[in-house]
Amino acid sequence: MADKKKSGFEDLAKEGSLYPQEKLLKVKSGNKSLRICIPTEVSLQENRVGLTPAACGILVNNDHEVCVEQSAGEHSNFRDDEYSEAGGQILYSNKEVFEGDLIVKVEPPTIEEINLMQPGSTVMSAIQLGRANTEYFEALRKKKITAIGFEMIEDKVRGLPIVNAMSEIAGSMVVPIAAKLLSSVHGGRGIILGGITGVPPTRVVILGAGTVAEYAARAAIGLGAEVRIFDNEIYKLRRIKHKLGNQAFTSAIDSITLIQSLKSTDVVIGAVRAEKGRARVVLTEDMVANMKPGSVIIDVSIDQGGCIETSRITSHDNPTFREYDVIHYCVPNIASRAARTATTALSNILTPIILKIADAGGIDEMIYSHKWFNAGVYSYKGSITNLAIAKKYNLPFKDLSLLLAARF
Repeated sequence: MADKKKSGFEDLAKEGSLYPQEKLLKVKSGNKSLRICIPTEVSLQENRVGLTPAACGILVNNDHEVCVEQSAGEHSNFRDDEYSEAGGQILYSNKEVFEGDLIVKVEPPTIEEINLMQPGSTVMSAIQLGRANTEYFEALRKKKITAIGFEMIEDKVRGLPIVNAMSEIAGSMVVPIAAKLLSSVHGGRGIILGGITGVPPTRVVILGAGTVAEYAARAAIGLGAEVRIFDNEIYKLRRIKHKLGNQAFTSAIDSITLIQSLKSTDVVIGAVRAEKGRARVVLTEDMVANMKPGSVIIDVSIDQGGCIETSRITSHDNPTFREYDVIHYCVPNIASRAARTATTALSNILTPIILKIADAGGIDEMIYSHKWFNAGVYSYKGSITNLAIAKKYNLPFKDLSLLLAARF
């Protein structure tokens, strides 16, 4: 059979010009490049910094601009050249560092720093309600700042990741601090925190049964101390007793047992979490007056107002005072004593959150599409969106969900 005559179209088609060609179309993404600025902390007792150089590198590799004020990481032992080698830009102007889309710092911004911010920008920092005032919130309102508080940021399971991380550090550190203050050279009772053969063990009372209590109890039990934990939430007491392997005595706060225990205790650790914006006062002045002379109180709740009536804020430079001959240690940011560790822990939590903000398309979109993130927002474009804060400082309150609904 004779070959069919070829038309020439087959050869032409093989050149590819007439075959359908596959091509990947660019899909629109919500990614938004952010300008993230990390200021130097101005508080004399704050040694932490917002992000580590490693976190800076991750953000830069994801097409974000990270600006770090000169010497911002110095007290955490992070050098400027580490940030610059990771892709960060070192800024030498305090004014310029507050011109970013997102300001990440540890201490709450001062009034002067808020005045340097661009209207409508966002700040992520601690809020420290124990030291906040109406003027601070009015400054946020005037500049229409969106403010997110570390203490209130939640994760997808309604946990408090930053609070838990800093609580782990604080809980691990309070026992060595107490041991130091109990020594004779620091005016304490002249006893070791723990116990040795033939000598009764030190008694430690912990108020609250959260993360601080758990890590403090572990450290104290490890030294041989007798630990008593008080909380009014039975499920918390049951949980911590299980985690500690029944090595600690537990009881409700509102009981005669607490009053009796305080008369013979050597160390009291206040670790009660805030309810409705302020920690509950558990130890009254009369209770403190009946404690042993030279005993120690460490009020970890002081950044939320304190849970002991005789507490008042102190600093790392002058951390203690005596009331009724009881040594009080009331530094609000104990975690900054281990600044490098605390900064690393903070960065491990903040970096994924910042990446999610960019992936969502910005702060507004993040708030709108991630309900678990909303709990950390206490000021949205200057409007106070946290009811407890609004009531405490007599400020007008606006529901965040209504503001978002109006926006869209």
